[in-house]
Amino acid sequence: MMKTMKTIKFLTIVAIAGLTFNSCSSDDDAPVPVNEEEVITTVIASFTPQGGGTTVTLTSQDLDGDGPDAPIQAVSGPFVSGTVYNGSVQFLNELETPAEDITEEIEEEDDEHQVFFSVTGGVGTFAYTDSDADGNPLGLAFTFTTDDTAAVLNGIMTITLRHEPNKSAAGVSDGDITNAGGETDVEVSFDVTKN
Repeated sequence: MMKTMKTIKFLTIVAIAGLTFNSCSSDDDAPVPVNEEEVITTVIASFTPQGGGTTVTLTSQDLDGDGPDAPIQAVSGPFVSGTVYNGSVQFLNELETPAEDITEEIEEEDDEHQVFFSVTGGVGTFAYTDSDADGNPLGLAFTFTTDDTAAVLNGIMTITLRHEPNKSAAGVSDGDITNAGGETDVEVSFDVTKN
């Protein structure tokens, strides 16, 4: 009987010790998923005149990222005075084969992204025509309205994709990047002309 009690006490202590070691183990901790930044090599912005006309396409391709080569840029032609353009912008990773369309990821995570536009020289103005699930601007679709004077105007058009901006900050919903915060995924600038 005494031997049986000692055996029971011993087995109880071993069982408790085993549970203690198992409960303290960190092997079962799930790793925190990492949301890696998207690689964006190419930005394509298309401007189609409402009512017909020639589409203006802006393309920037930077296949070496932070490497020594400057991006290859192209602007298909000038904008026309007094015209409203329906616009769209696409983001690609052309280091993948076939090219990965990052635009789809931006649409899926629309509350974490916003595209900002600016243009100097009075060439025209932008307005958002799409929004995220919360009703805040996204910027993959927009309108661009050119100045209606006959003067030829030259300017610099900048397109910026911002990750995790503060969409409720002052001016951000109107496209002002000043208070947006967040991190820039990609920013490209083009020399543009309005005839």
